Amino acid sequence: MRGFVAAAMDRITALIRSLPEQPVDSSAEADPEFLRSLAEPLPEGRVDFGSLLNLLFDEAAPLSLNPVSPGFMGYVPGGGIFHAALADLISNALNRYVGIAAVAPALSQLEANVIRWFCQIMGYPKTARGFLTSGGSLANLSALITARVALLGEDFGDAVIYLSDQAHHCVAKAARLAGFPQSSLRVLEADRAYRLDPERLAGAIAADRGAGRRPFLIVASAGTTNSGAVDPLPELAALANRERLWFHVDAAYGGFFRLTERGRRILDGIEAADSVVLDPHKTLFLPYGTGALLVRDGRHLKATHSSIADYLPPLQAEDELVDFCELSPELTRPFRGLRVWLPFKLHGAGAFRDCLDEKLDLARWVEQQIRAIGTLEILAPAELSILAFALKRSGGSLEQANARTRRLLAAINERQRVHLTGTRLHGVFAIRIAVVAFRTHREQMQMLLEDLKSSLADVDRG
Repeated sequence: MRGFVAAAMDRITALIRSLPEQPVDSSAEADPEFLRSLAEPLPEGRVDFGSLLNLLFDEAAPLSLNPVSPGFMGYVPGGGIFHAALADLISNALNRYVGIAAVAPALSQLEANVIRWFCQIMGYPKTARGFLTSGGSLANLSALITARVALLGEDFGDAVIYLSDQAHHCVAKAARLAGFPQSSLRVLEADRAYRLDPERLAGAIAADRGAGRRPFLIVASAGTTNSGAVDPLPELAALANRERLWFHVDAAYGGFFRLTERGRRILDGIEAADSVVLDPHKTLFLPYGTGALLVRDGRHLKATHSSIADYLPPLQAEDELVDFCELSPELTRPFRGLRVWLPFKLHGAGAFRDCLDEKLDLARWVEQQIRAIGTLEILAPAELSILAFALKRSGGSLEQANARTRRLLAAINERQRVHLTGTRLHGVFAIRIAVVAFRTHREQMQMLLEDLKSSLADVDRG
């Protein structure tokens, strides 16, 4: 066992040490013949561990997008701090079952602490409950089902869910999986700042009530994927309260910025939400597969997910311990809490707060630098740590302008020092910068600026 771990650690430390020199994206270099060779029948014999490590670290892993690179600023970067990987090693070796508190009460309490910490960060009351899941997609699914059970009962074909055209696509997918017909989704055009407009929303609610529909749920975004925009949470919360609708906030990307003073101001109103989705594998820098759902009144979670069977151990009658199988879809589940609990205990919340503050600073700094370049325009300012920009139109059609911005993005990424991604904002192709990775510092922002300026020259010559 020690030999296996030592051999793996040799490869892991070498990988992490060389991250600044690694290309940010080698996914296109995968040879089809090599990929076909990886499809193999069930192995019957033994293979040396060293050769397996060689395959993983030397051949397979390099042929990918590299989200742990300090230069990765595309999509919303995942984290992957080593302490969480260490926690996974421990939890997988312990292999304790934490779905029911009675069988591992102390470990269940540690995971319950993680949920309490998240509730504290969001400003939730002691009545709140929640659970860890694989990510925002399943957390949004459980949120919609919980709201449906709480407000609609068995007949919900006439219910209406309101969201902006900037909401993450997993919300519409969750609604479909939760049984809502397509006609239940009312997708409203976002305002000029890419936010859900309360006045437009109020009008849609009134129109649906007048048509005999049942307005049911408002989905707000606390940091959209497209532009990082934060919907006007206080106004939306007040509207939901007046109309007696469930107020759900998808804060998968932005929620943990509430650890910072600036983030608390920007995300004011999230504490009024009936439910909140968070992704610790984004802005807590944890490995992929770490999401969370919080519900202000935990009784709704239990009413939705509770199920008993004769073969199960006794469940908790009091609130001192938590049976996560009573609050979530999973009965058998991994001990996810340790990958959050261990890094927080080792470093304290202040380390995460400082890192998030740094990302806010870096996003604002690079925005200022881009504004100073006369041929570029900021389409989405850095409200949190995502911003978007494009080449200014200098005559020609929108399609031609979009094509030039696409060429600029490709030229930046070809240099393999940083990696950015694109999107469309009101029809304009935009280049996004997502400053989220914990290894991204001022040095990488300088690299981005250098590569942007040299790529601009290439596009102009082209």
